[in-house]
Amino acid sequence: MKGNQSSSEQEMVELNQQNLIIMNKITRIFEANEVETIALSMVSLEIAKGEFVAIQGPSGCGKSTLLSIMGLLDQPTTGTYSLDSIETAELSGRQRARIRNCKIGFIFQAFNLIGDLTILENVMLPLRYRGWTTKQREEKAQHTLEKVDLENRMNHFPAQLSGGQQQRAAVARAIVGDPIIVLADEPTGNLDSKNAESVMEILADLHHNGTTICMVTHDPRFSTYANHTIPMFDGRIVDR
Repeated sequence: MKGNQSSSEQEMVELNQQNLIIMNKITRIFEANEVETIALSMVSLEIAKGEFVAIQGPSGCGKSTLLSIMGLLDQPTTGTYSLDSIETAELSGRQRARIRNCKIGFIFQAFNLIGDLTILENVMLPLRYRGWTTKQREEKAQHTLEKVDLENRMNHFPAQLSGGQQQRAAVARAIVGDPIIVLADEPTGNLDSKNAESVMEILADLHHNGTTICMVTHDPRFSTYANHTIPMFDGRIVDR
């Protein structure tokens, strides 16, 4: 019996090592004017390393709140969250910022590029606090822009690019630091179908090369790129 227990414990250790994200009974409550809004309620999930997950559901169901907690931009009211074997509850603000910079890439629906910086400068920005020389940051950013077919636009400003080009630049900025996970919040929401497909192909290629992708989407067409879908409704994960 003791031997069997040791074997089970070892299997559990190995399983936990494979899981990049482990959330247990996450609840997020927002308070305003003495009114409580429950954005997430008792959410538990696991995402394995190298997985492509789509979080899908109607507007207001808690998808973006869940992604913010995954990305250490927000903290749960109750529950526990482990990222890459790091328990996040007791992390300081500085520690959270460092993990975001080194381990997480963010892609937003609104692009969030800085208008008075060139595309090259925007993509270089996440590398600023890594102690790299300017030349090293430039070379890495240039190489990353080549991956998303923007090498001929790197000295342009965001306003000089189309929406699809701006989103590809945002993808380059998200992946320039070689994150272990990319969190994409409605990355195709502001794009036409052709540019949306282009961005999804980039995400699929990243996944093929080992990057974990967690994408929020309301569009079932793009959920097909994922290994599996996490459906949400009213702040909960619902049965598939």
